[in-house]
Amino acid sequence: MEIDPENIILTENVNGHPVSLMMIEVWDGLYTPVGVRKPEGSGPFPMVLLASGNGGEGMSWIRDAMKNKAYTIDRLIEAGFACAWTRYRTEVELGYNSGGSLIRDVRQGREMFNRSPLEYEDQIAISDYFKSVPWVDEDRISMIGMSHGGEMVLKITSEYDGLAAAIASEPASHEFLALKPDDSAFINEKTGLRNIEEMQMAEVIKVRNRIDLPLAEKRIESIKTPILVMGRDEDHLQGIFRTSYDLLVEGGHNAEWISYDHNYHGYIFPIRGEDGNYIINDVQQKAIKFVIQWLKDKLNLK
Repeated sequence: MEIDPENIILTENVNGHPVSLMMIEVWDGLYTPVGVRKPEGSGPFPMVLLASGNGGEGMSWIRDAMKNKAYTIDRLIEAGFACAWTRYRTEVELGYNSGGSLIRDVRQGREMFNRSPLEYEDQIAISDYFKSVPWVDEDRISMIGMSHGGEMVLKITSEYDGLAAAIASEPASHEFLALKPDDSAFINEKTGLRNIEEMQMAEVIKVRNRIDLPLAEKRIESIKTPILVMGRDEDHLQGIFRTSYDLLVEGGHNAEWISYDHNYHGYIFPIRGEDGNYIINDVQQKAIKFVIQWLKDKLNLK
């Protein structure tokens, strides 16, 4: 089969389903991988972009996710949504705080930026790409972001109104809230980067006392997209998750909150076990059903 070099799409069978592996051009002319599934028919379908973690790993990550993290996709497909597991460039430590807004100019007839695009801006480029695809309903593109992907939801919607609805699941929104880490954080002597893996931020009051509240409120002010924030009851970052929601509501935005008691960070995206079956319990099934119904309600789908 001949492949168009400027429109790279490969199809492979994964768990009995056709999966389109695509390379999508982002703002600086580089390409980022996505894996796509859609219901039968010609559409146009509402589209859900899935994002988890802090990026990198390329097409190998996408292929693994389409094989082993497809439970939620299966349920979304059954509900009539097209879905894409997305990947984006690796997160830059404090790049959002220190880089400032991206300015796009022209020099000698070509684009010139004041900085490299960041990972959340790749996600905006992906969304805009799918708005041009005939089988996608361009007015019903949404996103489910987990962990750093949840923080990306806040970064994206503060600058971009192209999502009809978005879900920030366990959003690790340290940077977006301009949070000062506690004493558990330290500098990796080999790299000079912060290690914040053990940071304890379970209490809302502790989080609120350590964020730059005026800056966080300014960032949230421009958000127009309906957002569902999902917490995890015993997570050491639950205070960050809840504060992200609280500031949205205090700013008068369309936001909802729900939290589940589960031992797995990323419960909204069950993984396949070594026996080939998904590791999932009633809590996850309930959460996923809630997410799908929430999206249908926000997108006015039957």
